[in-house]
Amino acid sequence: MGGFRFFLLLPLVAFVACQYQPTWDSLDARPLPAWYDNVKFGIFIHWGVFSVPSFGSEWFWWYWQGSKDPHYVNFMNSNYPPGFTYADFASQFTAEMFDPAQWAQILAKSGAKYVVLTSKHHEGFTNWPSNYSWNWNAGTVGPRRDLVGDLANAIRNSTDMHFGLYHSMFEWFNPLYLRDAANNFTTTDFVDHKTMPELYEIVNKYKPEIVWSDGDAGPDTYWKSKEFLAWLYNESPVKDIVVVNDRWGDGDACKHGGYYTCDDRFTPGKLMDRKWENCMTIDRASWGFRRDAVLSDYIPTHELVGTLAQTVAFGGNLLMNIGPTHDGRIDPIFEERLSQMGSWLSVNGDGIYGTSPWKLQNDTYYSEVWYTSKGDYVYAIVMNWPDSDYLDLASPQPTQSTTVNLLGYGTNLQWAKRAEGGIRVFVSQVPVETMLDYAWVFRLYKVMPNGKHRG
Repeated sequence: MGGFRFFLLLPLVAFVACQYQPTWDSLDARPLPAWYDNVKFGIFIHWGVFSVPSFGSEWFWWYWQGSKDPHYVNFMNSNYPPGFTYADFASQFTAEMFDPAQWAQILAKSGAKYVVLTSKHHEGFTNWPSNYSWNWNAGTVGPRRDLVGDLANAIRNSTDMHFGLYHSMFEWFNPLYLRDAANNFTTTDFVDHKTMPELYEIVNKYKPEIVWSDGDAGPDTYWKSKEFLAWLYNESPVKDIVVVNDRWGDGDACKHGGYYTCDDRFTPGKLMDRKWENCMTIDRASWGFRRDAVLSDYIPTHELVGTLAQTVAFGGNLLMNIGPTHDGRIDPIFEERLSQMGSWLSVNGDGIYGTSPWKLQNDTYYSEVWYTSKGDYVYAIVMNWPDSDYLDLASPQPTQSTTVNLLGYGTNLQWAKRAEGGIRVFVSQVPVETMLDYAWVFRLYKVMPNGKHRG
């Protein structure tokens, strides 16, 4: 009996030892769930009432009535009657063309392995029928449906992508938040009645595998972020798989949280001591859809692939944003970019998914080459096809066991050791049609880092 009782106590002891406390020392010690590092590539979706004016930026309301930017003020004066309010846009956020199954298909075709949808942006409108956003939610005005739930179900039912949610903690013009801010964040009415109830609501209802926090103006003690994260890690329905970012209060970005985002479009240019993510937009100027965009505003696919390669080489994930229309369509230019990324990854994904940074991240001889690794393989992601019949790489040093092949082309390629160090790969046998791509991935088996060069 004594031995049996001792055996039963072991799981309890382990359980207690794994409880996370509401302190950064404890929360930051939680291991990042492995799935997140392996997937590398995700799609961000900014969608809300701001998709109705679809002008300038998803910060439309703030620029119009907060900072009173003349560009936005003149747009409203020229196109809308006097007395028109931002709330009046909500009824026009109709989403009548929103087909969650079609979205899921388009997103999966991109090669992305996770999706992060805005559940609520800084305007405060919730894309689900929240119990804590009276008459300012997708269930009661505008779409009159659960946009979050519909997409979550479609993603989970027809793809292998992980589903996450973005949530803005603050709201530009919410009187409760403005009063708390005026009180120097010594009162917490907004947090207690809006932010935290919403966060608990979306986690319990939709079970997101990513909670992507933003809009964290104010100290984390005001937001009660650490208490929420302790619950998320210890008791929530996603406690074993959920991943969070670093925007949980003033000064927390790039310092605390599950992984770092640091800032929008963050690219450190070096290896970080913690997992990080580059969240960026296909439209250079806006996260939300905008009607005033021109073709040159959209990043070309070659550049997007290069951003993915550089991000993964330095150990990050790429979260690439699209902005749907007010009526629920993914605009063809976004769909095209997603499809082209997916086509490239269908051939070259072995050099992206499940990889780790190599000892050298960038080739010093051929600067448009990024390196990743997996087991005994090193992947050289080449952004420009060489002008000659060979490709010189300074960073990998071949060994007697080295083989080289180009992903998408089955035959091993001939190579030679360069006298000055590195490897020369002969590419004249590669068919012309293989050269017509956004980037090329050479898989090198059993190579060593060249000590004469540093990436």
